[in-house]
Amino acid sequence: MKKWWKLGLLAAVLVMLPGQNEYQTLMVKPQAPRVRGAVVSPPTGGEVPVNIAGVKVPGLTARAAMVVDVGSGTVMYQKNAQTPLLPASITKLMTALIALDTYDLNDVLTVKRADEAIGQSMGLKVGEKITAENLVYGLLVKSGNDAALALAENYPDGYAAFVEAMNQKAKDWQMTDTVFKNVSGVEQWGHVTTVRDLAVLAREATKNEVVTKMAATKSMTVKDVSGNIEHELKNINQLLGQVEGLRGLKTGWTTNAGECLITDTVRDGREIITVILGSEDRFGESAALIEWAYGNHEWKKLTEI
Repeated sequence: MKKWWKLGLLAAVLVMLPGQNEYQTLMVKPQAPRVRGAVVSPPTGGEVPVNIAGVKVPGLTARAAMVVDVGSGTVMYQKNAQTPLLPASITKLMTALIALDTYDLNDVLTVKRADEAIGQSMGLKVGEKITAENLVYGLLVKSGNDAALALAENYPDGYAAFVEAMNQKAKDWQMTDTVFKNVSGVEQWGHVTTVRDLAVLAREATKNEVVTKMAATKSMTVKDVSGNIEHELKNINQLLGQVEGLRGLKTGWTTNAGECLITDTVRDGREIITVILGSEDRFGESAALIEWAYGNHEWKKLTEI
C-alpha cells in the first residue's frame, strides 16, 4: 500500500509542476534516418525544470508561444500551442534539414531560376555555380528566399518532391499540425504550422552541428565556385551576441505572419528552446522568455521534488 501511495504522489507532482499542462512533454520518436552531421544531446539525468518562485511569464503580444527544456522535453510555458499559424521564414529551418539530407556540403549546384525569387535575397545570379554549403549559409544567415529555391530546384526529383520531403519529415517527427506548401515561407494558402510543431522541429534541428554552427553565424562572405561573385551575409537575428548562451536559431516575418522567432540557448548545460509566432516584438519577447526560464527555474530530479 505504501508503494502505491508513493507512485500516486509522484504522479500528482508531475501534473502540478509549475508551467505544466496537457502538453507537458514533447513525445517525439523520429522514424526517419538522422540528418547528416546530427549529434545526440547528452542526457540530463532525468532532471526537470521547476518554477520555484512561481513567477509568471511576462506579458506577450505573440499570438502563440512556447518554451521547452530540451533535456527533459518539458514544456515550461505554452500559449495557443496547437493553433495553426503562418511560420514565414522559419520554414527555412526544415528546408535546410532536407538540403543537408540531400547534398554533400561541397556539392556544386547551378542557379536556374532562383534569381527570380521574391522577398529576402542573398543575391544569387542566374547560371551561378555555388556549393550547397554556401547556399545553406545563405538560407540560415541571410534568410535568402533565392537560396531556398536554388536548393529545391536542384533536388533530384524537382521542386515539388523537395516540398514533399519536407512534409514527410514533418510526419516522421509527428508535427501533426504542419503543412508546407513552399520552401521559403512566403504566404500561401494552407502553409501553416504551430509553435508546438516548431518546438519539435527546433529540437531535432539543434542535433545537427552544421545547422547550429550556421545559425549562430552573425555575418560572413560567401562566393561562387569561380570566386568572382561574392555574397555578403548578415544574420537578421538581433539576439546573437546579446543574450548569454544564445546560438540561433531562425527568424521569420511576413505582413500576415507578423514577427516570428525560434531561439536556442544553452547555459550551464541546460538547453532551452523558445518559439514565438505573430509577435509585435519578437526579439524583446524572446529575450524575456529566455530570462524568465533560466531566472525562475531550478532543475531537479523527480525524486527531489
